[in-house]
Amino acid sequence: MFTKILIANRGEIACRVIATARKMGIATVAVYSDADKDARHVKLADEAVRIGAAPSRESYLLADKIIEAAKQTGAQAIHPGYGFLSENEAFAKRCEEEGIAFIGPKAHSIAAMGDKIASKKLANAANVNTIPGYNDPISGPEAAVEIAKGIGYPVMIKASAGGGGKGLRVAFNDKEAFEGFASCQNEARNSFGDDRIFIEKFVQEPRHIEIQVLGDSHGNVIYLNERECSIQRRHQKVIEEAPSPFISDATRKAMGEQAVALAKAVQYQSAGTVEFVVGKDQDFYFLEMNTRLQVEHPVTECITGLDLVEQMIRVAAGEKLAIAQNQVKRDGWAMECRINAEDPFRNFLPSTGRLVRFNPPEQTMWQADTEHLYGVRVDTGVYEGGEIPMFYDSMIAKLIVHGKDRNDAIAKMREALNGFVIRGISSNIPFQAALLAHPKFQSGDFNTGFIAEHYAHGFNASDVPHSDPDFLVVLAAHMNRRYRARASTISGQMRGHELVVDANYTVVVLGAQGHNQHFDAQVSDFEFDSRKSVVTLNGKRYEFQSHSAMRELRLQGTCNGQAFTVQVERGTPKNPLALRITHNGTQIDALVLSPKGAQLHQLMPYKAPADMSKFLLSPMPGLLVDVTVQPGQKVQAGEKLAVIEAMKMENILFATQDGVVSKVSAGKGDSLAVDDVIVEFQ
Repeated sequence: MFTKILIANRGEIACRVIATARKMGIATVAVYSDADKDARHVKLADEAVRIGAAPSRESYLLADKIIEAAKQTGAQAIHPGYGFLSENEAFAKRCEEEGIAFIGPKAHSIAAMGDKIASKKLANAANVNTIPGYNDPISGPEAAVEIAKGIGYPVMIKASAGGGGKGLRVAFNDKEAFEGFASCQNEARNSFGDDRIFIEKFVQEPRHIEIQVLGDSHGNVIYLNERECSIQRRHQKVIEEAPSPFISDATRKAMGEQAVALAKAVQYQSAGTVEFVVGKDQDFYFLEMNTRLQVEHPVTECITGLDLVEQMIRVAAGEKLAIAQNQVKRDGWAMECRINAEDPFRNFLPSTGRLVRFNPPEQTMWQADTEHLYGVRVDTGVYEGGEIPMFYDSMIAKLIVHGKDRNDAIAKMREALNGFVIRGISSNIPFQAALLAHPKFQSGDFNTGFIAEHYAHGFNASDVPHSDPDFLVVLAAHMNRRYRARASTISGQMRGHELVVDANYTVVVLGAQGHNQHFDAQVSDFEFDSRKSVVTLNGKRYEFQSHSAMRELRLQGTCNGQAFTVQVERGTPKNPLALRITHNGTQIDALVLSPKGAQLHQLMPYKAPADMSKFLLSPMPGLLVDVTVQPGQKVQAGEKLAVIEAMKMENILFATQDGVVSKVSAGKGDSLAVDDVIVEFQ
């Protein structure tokens, strides 16, 4: 077994590998860029080596620097994680040549599965179901139309070297096939330097289901059940679960056996994933093979009790698999939510900056710890006070739960999301809460088009209706009573003029443009030491007992005997006196006033925000890649104005109305903060 390994990655996956290595008694070496010098994975590793500047092409993608770091520190093996060099055939081969074990498949397996056209031919040869299509490079858009007509619409036009949603179009007619081919080819050429395009049948109501495989260097390959990955936004997975709520045992067995056949055909060693698209009748077709560890691997670890990182390390060290196919478990139900640094209420724009508060829910399981099988796990590479840089992926944590069944897993996940405290940046937690509460998700009735169908016009607060809106109101009254009780204990008050806490309140829920709602609530039977109270609203009693201290943002307690986790914050950006209550994805800002105070508050005039329609403002922190207009230029609504790059994505800003540019306030290469002025109009 190795005594020291290097992790050629960053963030949560680097921390994840370090945790298993530590459990196995293996020393670790981290590598880092300038942006990551204070990162969590650097602090956790036994040693750390700087490998370059912040952009990944100047650091984490530099094979020479990583090999040099391994030699310098005496690391015997390299774990690539996922992304960066994890599926780079040349890097795997280079490790072998340098006498360093690559904790992943052999270079020939990566090469065989890395090309979508070649991998599909291999799958056909291994008797794996493949989607009907044309698997050779297509000469041009005219040929693409003829091929598409021969296959039958709808068809999917895909770049051979594609990934991450780039170089992919669905065509329902000749015109879309012609235009889609040209667009895919351009994207593929610019993103991957490879403009080969192929076409295949588009499976309707498709589900994205993948099989986890594990192989060793002794010819043994097993499959570790499946993962359901159909909840996707723009081809990026959002929620994953294991097992799938859709497929039957017979389909699971057939998919698993075909995945093993494909892995054996390429002499696969290590953990890998065979992805399938599954139709509404459970017809399934090979999509691609990921020759690395997947982001969503923890859900498989939960239901099988296996540590996949440990298995990868053992296989790379030459060990045989410790279990056979008939020993693979499928215990309970696991789910994973990807917690991303993005603002769902602003079209999921990236959100970078300092993590002012970062307090994940309490973990009740770690890795594949079978002694605490059911519970909550958080995989992350960040910490409170750390910086979320603009140079890398937006995912900052993975929230994983393991329940006895699917309903139990959903309930655990909703409660865990309620307790996930993040401040300083925006996160997609409200969106995750909305997905988990959706009736179709809860019933398992969804496919890869679920988000596009149900959130076609973006995401807003109305997409997260609370099952009991009054609960948020009465909780505000309960917490205000606790704050008032504490204030009343302050010493030094004049005798006869002590603070008297009343029982009657008006909760003013603050709305947009001054449209507030008023609720009369009574708080009785308050006990300061036991943190109990009874709040009455509209004739309904809510008996509260809260367990958390008032200084904590995460409040846990019971209401009418039912446990809850909610976030309560004193003061908001717009009103320092308001309470912000967040629960199940719903958020309210409320003032808790005396009835007379509420009457006076209604007399306060509404102050409208300043008119910023004559400015193009940066919607996110990022790098200004391009400004396409000049002073004096006339622009029309919909015209491209600027391009901002953040978290490996380019975001194009368009004019919302006709106008004339009066001033360009920012230049190409500038680093922008949110709401920085880029262009002014007359």
